[in-house]
Formats: sequence, C-alpha cells, structure tokens
Amino acid sequence: MLPMPSTSGARLALATALLGALGLCVVAFALRSGRPRADFAFTGGGEIRSLAPPGVTGVPEGRVIRLLYEGLVARNPQTLAVEPGAAASWKVSADARTYTFTLRDDARWSNGDPLSAADFEWSFRRMLEPATACEYASPLWRAEGPREHTPGFAPDGTPRERDWKRAGIVARDERSLEIRLERATPHFLPLLSLHVFAPVHRASLEPLQQQFPREWATRWTRPGTLVSNGPFRLAERRIGELLRFERNEQYWDADNVAMRTVDVLSVESWSSALNLYLAGELDWVDGAIPSSLVPELLGREDFAPRPYLGVYFYRVNVTRPPLDRREVRAALATALRRKEICELVLKAGQQPAFSFLPPQVGDYRPPKTFGESPEYAQKLLREAGLADAEGKLDLRALELHFNTREVHRDIAEVAAEQWRTALGLEVRLRNQEWKSFLDAQGKLDYDLSRSSWIADYADPSSFLDIWTSGHENNRTGWSNRQYDELVAAARSDRDGARRRELYANAERILMHELPCIPIYHYVSQNLVDPRVGGFGQNALNEQSPKHWYWRSDEELADARSKTSRRSERVESHGPRAGLYPPSRAEERP
Repeated sequence: MLPMPSTSGARLALATALLGALGLCVVAFALRSGRPRADFAFTGGGEIRSLAPPGVTGVPEGRVIRLLYEGLVARNPQTLAVEPGAAASWKVSADARTYTFTLRDDARWSNGDPLSAADFEWSFRRMLEPATACEYASPLWRAEGPREHTPGFAPDGTPRERDWKRAGIVARDERSLEIRLERATPHFLPLLSLHVFAPVHRASLEPLQQQFPREWATRWTRPGTLVSNGPFRLAERRIGELLRFERNEQYWDADNVAMRTVDVLSVESWSSALNLYLAGELDWVDGAIPSSLVPELLGREDFAPRPYLGVYFYRVNVTRPPLDRREVRAALATALRRKEICELVLKAGQQPAFSFLPPQVGDYRPPKTFGESPEYAQKLLREAGLADAEGKLDLRALELHFNTREVHRDIAEVAAEQWRTALGLEVRLRNQEWKSFLDAQGKLDYDLSRSSWIADYADPSSFLDIWTSGHENNRTGWSNRQYDELVAAARSDRDGARRRELYANAERILMHELPCIPIYHYVSQNLVDPRVGGFGQNALNEQSPKHWYWRSDEELADARSKTSRRSERVESHGPRAGLYPPSRAEERP
C-alpha cells in the first residue's frame, strides 16, 4: 500500500488562479477539523439522508452505503459485470426463476458476528414492512409473494396478514439463501447489486427498537453502535461536517483494502468543494462543477467528462392546478430552450433531452415525441382557454423547487426566465438543503421540482419502471393504466425486439403526458486525483471504495502515456469526438 501523496504545487497554483480569495476557506476548514487527514477524502454534496440501506435513494447516500455494506453480489467498477460479493457463488435454475446464493465462509459483521443467510432473509423481508418506509422495495416484488403478502388491506378493505411461508425469500441453511421469482427477470442480478439490498444487523437493531421506540434510528447509526459488513466501518460522525470511516478488519477481503481511512465531507457549495480539492484537502469531487470553471478544467488530466446514463428533469405535481392539465405541462416542456442551458450554463458536453432515456441504453433508442417551440406552447395555452388571443396568461405563479447547489440555481434561473419570456409566466424559486428537499418532494410539497435519475443498470426498465402507478420513486401523483400495462408486458417479455417496442410505446405515453420534463442528459464530472487507482470509469459512474489505492510513479506514468495515445486518436476525429453517442433527436428537423 502506498502512502497518501502530498499536495502538488500545480494544484495550489491553479487554486489561486481559478478561485482567488476562496482559498481562505481551506485554511478555515483545516483549523476547524483538528484531526489528521484521511487516506482518501471526497464529497458528493451536503449532509446525507441516512446510513441505513433501506432509507437510501440518492447517489450521495449510495456511495456511503458502499463504504459500509456489501450485498450478495457486486459490480466490477470498470465493466459493471456482476461479481461475487458477500455470496461466494450462486446457481440459477433452468427456468431462470430460482437463484440459490452461497455465502462466504469468512463473511462477518464488523463486530465479529458471522454473516448468515438468515441476515439477508430478515433484511429483505424488513424492507417490505411499512414501518421501514423503504422507497426502493419494488425490485423485491419480482420474487414470489412479497407484494401480495406485505401487510396492508385486501381489495375488499379487510386487514391482510403477511404469509411469509409463501414468500420466495428463504434461508435454506446458515450459508444458503434461495430467492424464487414469479417470472424470469434478465436483470435480477444487477438489481441485487444495488446498495439498498445490503443486509442489516438484526442483533444490534432490534434491542434499540425495543428500548428506544422513538429514537432508535439515530442511536443505531452512531459510531460504535452501527454494525456493518462492508470494507469500512463508521468511526466518526459530525453532522454537517464529515463522516470518517476506518478499514473494517473483519471484512473478508480486508487485506486487499488499501485505504485505512476515508472521509466523506458534507460540503453543499461546489465552489468550496472544488477549492478544497485544488488545495489537496479532497481527492475526489463529483457532481455539478461550477459552470464558469468548466472551460478551465476541461484541459486537465484529472477532469474528463464521460457519457453517463442519467437524466436531469423537473418533476411536475399533477395533483395541483393548473399542472393537472396536460396542456400546461406540454407548454412548459416545449417553451424551454435546452441547448442554451447545456452550452451557456453547463458547458461540459451535456445533451438536450427530448426523451426520458438517454440517446442509447444498451440496444434501445428512445422515441422523440416533442420538440422546442415557444409559439407552439403559446398556442396550446390559448386553445386550452388559459391565454387570450394576445397570449396573456391566466395562470397563477408557479414555484420551482430545487436542492441547494449553485448549478441547480443557475438552471432554475434560466428556465424561469425562458418561461417568463415565452409564456409571461411568473416562476418563484425555492431551494432547500438535501434532506429537507427529499422530504418535501416525497410529500408532493411542490409545483415543479428538480430531479435526476441515474440508471441502476443499462436497460430501459431502470428508467421507465419508476413511473408506474404507486412506485416509490414516482413522486408526482401521475398514474396511467396503459403505461403500467406496457411496462409490465415488457418486463416479462424475452423477445428483445418486441420488448424494446413495448418500452418505446410506454415512453411515448410518458412524454405525451409529461409528469416529468426532461432537461438534459448527463455526463459524469469527476475531478479525481490522477494518482488514484481502481477508480471506476463506467457509464453509471459507480465506484467501489474497496478497490481504491494510490498508484506508484511508474504506474501513473504508464497510465498517462496510454491516455495521451487515446487523446491523439480522438483529436484526429475532432475535438469532441467520442464524448457522447449521437442522439436521434438531433438527426430530425
């Protein structure tokens, strides 16, 4: 294991050149912390929402969960191929409906307890408890029984009891877990690699639930109390400042975990995060780099935007007038000028979005169902009786909701101005810190709310499932029976071409009804120290902290040489060649 490299003079020089007086915040941060620097430090935004796998939906929280926990399977950080995790191996039945996982003999919790198949069985069943409030339990509905036997009410209104004897999630013995599916699901293994399917330590959680029924959740996730099974354990937590993790010596592969300590800093401001990186206080910054700095960063070896299977969009609360009318939603969608947002605000190669799915997800190509036309938006509102012949609107002011981050405000200000100019619509901006933002969105406490969706795996279902009726991640109040039927049919269809057509028809409905307004498709914006080895360069920007290490001078020089040769090949085809696949939307007039 190599020691952590020292801060380079080049970083400090560029920090001064780019950010000037902001450098003072680095000194202030160091004085406040009063602790040795971790081997590796990064930030993905502000304070995270939860340290418990069932309570996590966001990307920032998911990265923390991967430090703490490990599910049955994992994904290779370069290829995204499914690999063994806590399970050493698995078998799949001939009809592809029954999966039998064999856990590792040396799999243990951070307190030394053996990890058993019963831990996974209990954790999966707990996800389906209403009290757990897991927003991502729906993938488990693919197994036999869980959806039907989750506590609730039967169609006739009578209380319904859970019958786990009929559920297809069973610990056959100490090391063997069986999951029986209702029907074959091609992407079931990639689904199981999601952080929400990490196990929870029952022996430490249940006593706290009994002793502290109202505050057990905050007590359970404290350092010294939280028990996990991943490559790191929680060593320190300072709300609003940082989380510190130490290598979990009980982890089955601890000998191959290079970093001894990892810090996750709670930094809302991306200007501050970038400044901390340039001064050597952070090793990785991910997310919306301040757009004014993107041109300066594009030539650096530690900043290389890449295609990313994600979409930036605005959710529409269809339960609130006038947004309950499709014409209003369509007018909002068509009045936006996305290219202006991408080129003048974002500047890192993002592509305007005229579909919910990115231009290419596997072998699926999304349909284009709308374009940009302020004149058409005005016509829609006039025909709906919401504007007079002169285009004067009769709509209340709308509120545009977003979480605290410079780029979200920048985009919101441009969108609000475009709507004001094209439609005469007044839009008020409302920002919240991350946790409050998610809470408000979940309660439909908004008109329009900034969102993003990053694929869990490279398949249309990872994008389109969330808009089905009752899905935990819908959060718009929208429901469409025909859409639900198309997605359900595609999910179980084994014919590739027919399956793609079913999904395309479903996306046409989604983009006609517009409970969500796509803005742009992402590129990853990792700013990462070139010395970091094992860093995942994949279309999901998914990282595996156990693989991180510091590269030697020789390895770094070799990597730079390979990058230089690749850059020469790209330059020969144009300065932006290979950054993003061509969009069908751009090929049409």
